[in-house]
Amino acid sequence: MKRFLTICFGLFLGLSFAMGQEKKAPIIILDLGHGGVDSGAVGVNGIREKDVVLAVGKEVLRLNKELYGNQLNIYLTRYSDTLISLGHRAKLAKALRANLFVSIHCNQAPRKKAQGIEVFIQHPHIKMDTKHLLQSENLARTILLEFDNSLGFKIRGRKYANFQVLRDTQFTCPAVLLELGFLSNSEEAIHSMKKSSISGYAIAILQSLIEVVGKYFSPR
Repeated sequence: MKRFLTICFGLFLGLSFAMGQEKKAPIIILDLGHGGVDSGAVGVNGIREKDVVLAVGKEVLRLNKELYGNQLNIYLTRYSDTLISLGHRAKLAKALRANLFVSIHCNQAPRKKAQGIEVFIQHPHIKMDTKHLLQSENLARTILLEFDNSLGFKIRGRKYANFQVLRDTQFTCPAVLLELGFLSNSEEAIHSMKKSSISGYAIAILQSLIEVVGKYFSPR
């Protein structure tokens, strides 16, 4: 815990310095699910959710730098096979004053034929920030369209939930939880093992973020 808070403080200091420089890119938190002793879903071929989402997050960083010149200021909640508590993932978004928060996971179901992409947002309630809700809904819709148009995934739609990372970030910034297909489905599990698939996931996520940032945010 102390190491996590030290890292957060260091990131915040670096961010504060950057704010005094030229224009600052919008801040995006990519929350890579599970890690460490928590493997998350395990595919029919042995592939582990924690490894897939870590690879996707690192690929987003690479593409953001190489293709877009770090147009977005992206932070990961973990950069290695480490378990970070759900509470600390949300605290990082608050400490960095994030513009957007995307939690990335892989799905699993008892029914082996279940497949496709789905995106969750916080279930609406009376105290919720309406602006954040609308922007979260738009981000979810944009991601689903990108995965449909660019990658041809089956789209399971936008859904509402009360997951902790969504609940804890609802007053900080727009937030979604993305499920990258079903590891319990042999076709999608095999697909997620390919390097080309990881790159495809990453570019779809990155392009969605750039579109939403361009619509709602300007450099602070």
